[in-house]
Amino acid sequence: MKMLMRILLYCVGLLFLAFGVAFSVNSNLGVSPVNSLPYVISLIIHQDLGRCIVGVFVTYMVVQIIIKRKEYKWINLTQLVFSTIFGYFADFAKGVMHGFVIPTYFGQLLMMAISIVLVALGVAIYMDVKLVNMPMEGMTLAISDCFPNIEFHKIKIIVDCSSVAIGVVLSFLFMHGLFGIREGTILSAILVGKILPVMKKRVSPIIQKLCF
Repeated sequence: MKMLMRILLYCVGLLFLAFGVAFSVNSNLGVSPVNSLPYVISLIIHQDLGRCIVGVFVTYMVVQIIIKRKEYKWINLTQLVFSTIFGYFADFAKGVMHGFVIPTYFGQLLMMAISIVLVALGVAIYMDVKLVNMPMEGMTLAISDCFPNIEFHKIKIIVDCSSVAIGVVLSFLFMHGLFGIREGTILSAILVGKILPVMKKRVSPIIQKLCF
């Protein structure tokens, strides 16, 4: 029963994260960092965002294997299953949000703020159920293990910013302009890592009661 609750809450966390992505897309201020690279790739190759998310997340899994080598736990291959679920959730959230926007620049900022909170909440939930990390967080943890003196949320900020930087390069290289990445993406890259510890403090006690 506890395992079922953990799986359920994990999927709830992914759903929060998916709606965070949808809010960032509709804000027109740039996609959240966790999906900025898949979003740019989806624009380049004209494929659904969900499929591109799965493709990029598989790359993150490969990076984990390279870093961890013999220490890599093969149970982490189940990340592929949850990545696929998240890909479907992302397309579902985009469908639910459809053309919803809040007019004016302040409205766009508000939508991006909601996106940042939803992303941080989603990550806090699915990390705290201690089931399996999503590929980007798994890769971040693998990198974090190489730098034990640096806190995880600081490593996450670096990884998020690096993902955004790659997205910017690809956008200019293949589309000759900046698409899907704007000031909101940068704000999200900086703020999600800062909000995450706050979210975890609030979420952890609840998850401990429900799952452990």
